[in-house]
Amino acid sequence: MQTELSKQLGVEHAVFGFTPFPAVAAAISRAGGFGVLGAVRYTAPDELKRDLDWIEAQVDGRPYGLDVVMPAKKVEGVTEADVEAMIPEGHRQFVKNTLAAYGVPELTVGEASGWRITGWMEQVARNQLDVAFDHPIKLLANALGSPPADVVARAHDKGVLVAALAGSARHARKHRDAGIDIVVAQGYEAGGHTGEIATMVLTPEVVEAVDPLPVLAAGGIGSGEQAAAALALGAQGVWLGSVWLTTTEAELPSPALVRKLLAAGSGDTVRSRALTGKPARQLRTAWTDAWDAPDGPGALPMPLQGLLVAEAVTRIQKYEVEPLLGTPVGQIVGRMTGERSVQAVVDDLTRGFERAVDRINRIAGRSQQ
Repeated sequence: MQTELSKQLGVEHAVFGFTPFPAVAAAISRAGGFGVLGAVRYTAPDELKRDLDWIEAQVDGRPYGLDVVMPAKKVEGVTEADVEAMIPEGHRQFVKNTLAAYGVPELTVGEASGWRITGWMEQVARNQLDVAFDHPIKLLANALGSPPADVVARAHDKGVLVAALAGSARHARKHRDAGIDIVVAQGYEAGGHTGEIATMVLTPEVVEAVDPLPVLAAGGIGSGEQAAAALALGAQGVWLGSVWLTTTEAELPSPALVRKLLAAGSGDTVRSRALTGKPARQLRTAWTDAWDAPDGPGALPMPLQGLLVAEAVTRIQKYEVEPLLGTPVGQIVGRMTGERSVQAVVDDLTRGFERAVDRINRIAGRSQQ
């Protein structure tokens, strides 16, 4: 599964794996892919340094990258308290009522309430970059599109390639014009924030829009045959996130959540604003149903929604309240039917890729040499 981009980065397989878990990122790189650690949960620079140091020790010189959440436009002078004050009381009461209806216990006094809005603020991301650029990362990806121009320039000065996610050809062209090196074409099927266009349609549109920049295909890819299809559409690799959630190296917060993922079918996800305020594909649960119901208050815009539900999500996960328990995941969840190691996932991808190539060669009348 080699392409021009994988050769440039020095990886055996053109498989780029996004994950919030350091052990998974390291395992992807060790297996011949390219591990990308998600940084949004690292609000303290020393914690990110600790985990990047650990990854570096594990990968034995193999390349890896970092994914940050940084808005292209700089917003100054806004604190978490300022954002907190914008949340309507009616929405707070809706959260309380929903949790009470399912008997979700309170956190203990002084217990941390999980993910906070600080992980989405620009200065936090810049602090993360200060740490990351002291490590030999080979790729910087930004989940919110093109990072600010000075960040792109700083990465290039360090010899680091910059990638940005796009949900349309129009977004992709903006990334190209901003000096981005790699565009990730993320289709409607993907987990997390997505646009409205499916991967099969989006990938060739983006490839044509930004040629000759390399494109990675994301969304609905969990097998080698699907990876081969992405490369046939012009992509130079695949960007996978959901498939790593049920690997043995992953650190999901509860066994109940793993069971739900393994039991879910491809129709058991929904694009909902319940988690962050932007449409994000996730498991469909009683929590998403409540927020999406016509008689509900409706989700707040980003970043208000994320701050509003942070403690609630922590409580749901801690106490494993199964009707409400969910996570961002793509439609590929229907193929995630058992726990496997990262190495086993990569081996399955490469075998499936070889089967697909052999099949196309037979159809084209070319025998395997």
